[in-house]
Parts: sequence; C-alpha cells; structure tokens
Amino acid sequence: MKIRLLTLGKTRRAELRAVLDDYVKRVGRYAPTEVLEVRDEPAMLKRLDAERAATVVLLDAGGKALGSEEFAKWLGELRDRGTRELIFLCGDADGFPEAVRERSRQRLSLGVMTFSHELARVMLAEQLYRAFAILSGSPYPR
Repeated sequence: MKIRLLTLGKTRRAELRAVLDDYVKRVGRYAPTEVLEVRDEPAMLKRLDAERAATVVLLDAGGKALGSEEFAKWLGELRDRGTRELIFLCGDADGFPEAVRERSRQRLSLGVMTFSHELARVMLAEQLYRAFAILSGSPYPR
C-alpha cells in the first residue's frame, strides 16, 4: 500500500519540516510514503483526478476521531483488503475548498483541539508511524 500526504501549501517552518520528513522516512519502512505539496485547489483536484482508484481521506476537525489503536486497526484493515493507495488530504490555514471536500468520502479528525496545518501534518505522519509500529508489534508505541 502506498501512502501519500497531499497538502495544500508547503510546510514552511524548518523545524516542523524536519520532523515531518523524519516520520515520513520512518513510515517508509512499512509502506512507500511521500508528501506532495500543491499550490492551490486546481492542482489538488488534478492530482486527485490522476489517482481515481486511491482511497482518499480528508483531515477535518469534524471527521471521525480514532485513538491510536483504532487508527492502526483501520489502517491494517485497508492494507489487508488490498488497498493500493491511500491519500490523506491536508489543508492549509484556510481549510479546504468545497470541490476538494466533495472528493473525499472519508474524513478523519486528529482531535477536538485546533492545530496549525503544519503541525497537523506532523501529527498525522507520527500517527501513521505509530499505527504501523502497533501492527508490527514494535515497542515504539509504548
């Protein structure tokens, strides 16, 4: 299963970028993973059009909140059912345009608190790594 974090805008803060890159590299041990940063709504929609078969999950405060164990179980089920590509949509400071929201049937919340879009990307990458560690029995999640 390939994982993509498709983001509106760039992660500009160097310290957050370094942590994001570190977790993406760690997740890459379990599944090919990449961050694709696009400038605007048309570019994001174009990417989604090119990946029609992918499972698309939008990060949204109103989405379903899962604990780490639940998230790992959900991710493992997708993997075991043969999902080839999983795309997480990460917005910018303004969130998502409606056309992008309409492209995702699944919405996931990182919690009830509000986080900056750059920090939310790091948190998602860490949770992906934690989920794969849980699934593999690694001591990391303890």
